[in-house]
Amino acid sequence: MDDEEDMRLARMTPEISRRTLVMLRGLAGLEPPEQVPEDAMIVADAILAEYGTDGLRVLVMTLAAWATAQIENVAELSRRSHEAVLDAVELACLEASAEE
Repeated sequence: MDDEEDMRLARMTPEISRRTLVMLRGLAGLEPPEQVPEDAMIVADAILAEYGTDGLRVLVMTLAAWATAQIENVAELSRRSHEAVLDAVELACLEASAEE
């Protein structure tokens, strides 16, 4: 990333981070859980419409940073490795796919 790109993305990061947090507050505990992807896509589409692909890149970077922090928290609290936590997530995804 060059300096110009870095500055451009940095300018939109606070607003996209705020929207991401609002989205996560709305998605946490949402029933039925199948509604989560649909509601997340509404947010992603709004960010794309307003900020273009740079906005989506910031959204992905924000979600990746928060997900990584939470994986580290779960690993520490459960006394498992990061890899073991991710293996459990992957297994849950595989089981969910098999049920479909």
